[in-house]
Amino acid sequence: MRVRDSRPPFAGLANLSEEQLHRLPTPCYLLDEGQLRRNGEILFGVQQRTGCKILLAQKAFSNFDVYPVLAPYLAGTEASGLYESRLGREELPEKENHVFCAAYRADEFTELLHYADHIVFNSPRQLAKFGPAAKAAGKSIGLRINPECSTQEGHAIYDPCAPGSRLGTTRAQWDAAVAAHPELTALLDGLHFHTLCEQDADALATTLAAVEEKFRDLLPRMKWLNFGGGHHITRPGYDLATLEQCITETQKKYGVQVYLEPGEAWALNAGYLVTTVLDTLCNGETNLAILDMSAACHTPDVIEMPYRPPLLDAGEPEEKPCTIRLGGPTCLAGDVIGDYSFDAPLTEGDKLIFGDMAIYTTCKNNTFNGMPLPPIWALAEDGSCRELVRFGYRDFKMRLGNAAR
Repeated sequence: MRVRDSRPPFAGLANLSEEQLHRLPTPCYLLDEGQLRRNGEILFGVQQRTGCKILLAQKAFSNFDVYPVLAPYLAGTEASGLYESRLGREELPEKENHVFCAAYRADEFTELLHYADHIVFNSPRQLAKFGPAAKAAGKSIGLRINPECSTQEGHAIYDPCAPGSRLGTTRAQWDAAVAAHPELTALLDGLHFHTLCEQDADALATTLAAVEEKFRDLLPRMKWLNFGGGHHITRPGYDLATLEQCITETQKKYGVQVYLEPGEAWALNAGYLVTTVLDTLCNGETNLAILDMSAACHTPDVIEMPYRPPLLDAGEPEEKPCTIRLGGPTCLAGDVIGDYSFDAPLTEGDKLIFGDMAIYTTCKNNTFNGMPLPPIWALAEDGSCRELVRFGYRDFKMRLGNAAR
């Protein structure tokens, strides 16, 4: 296979030789260090021009073996709980360590205080329960707010501002809590909102207006304001000027330090999933190919979002002569990646390369049906590849019982 596609999801493969490609086992994840560096440079530029701080949201990308590539560009890490916070502290000990969780566990909170610098609470009740201990430990304390402003279309599962959302505190909830417990206000150092998903800066500007409308009186009292994640900053064509205007105007107006915590933007288009065709068949008029990778196990967002990932040298259905539905080998009928078209029919043994496979893959994969976890490799900027980690039967078994037996 020659890499002929220069679109962003595959540009980093230009130096991958035939020999290197055939050395890779399948399925395997291949992390692109060059693209990680390019993303880091873009995000570092935003920080330099505006004075904001941009964190790595580890929920999207937590492959710590390549954290050294990103380290020069990031201000710190954002965690969703104890383990991610610990990972950030262990692997990037000199960087800021932020954590937000919808609800903290009492039996974990003392340990969390050893790792996190900034702790954001989801509700006034959690703030009242854990805030005093966090404040006494010298932590910066924040509250996640819900501006009740939805800007997403098509991804309701990822909309924290949907009616009945469990994420973030509305203004009505805050006012009721403060009326009963006025001391809560003194605990806060900052506010946090996270409302976007793979969106441009126009959605951020809309959200900021809603935040100001609902929480304007609180902002001058804060030391920082976290704009959350979902900013597709490193996507080609993203409106950096509007983003930077939002940041600089907010910092000037309220005297706050602005944080952003994208996950996807750090690793966008910085990974591939290499897979092999195991079988081909035809059901009626539908041509099918069974791959050795599984959407359900190895790219679960393909089903959850849902979305159709980019595939090297493939087209939209009917765009090229041969349209084929690609699926995994599990027993799940819906284990389908999508329909793609090719110049010629696929045959057993063909290798395919899916793009944009660094984010929400290695951190979300699973061993349903006893599917092995793919090994993780790294692609260096000189085109060489090296294995970072491999998995086996014990990794499957240890999740289900005492693997030492």
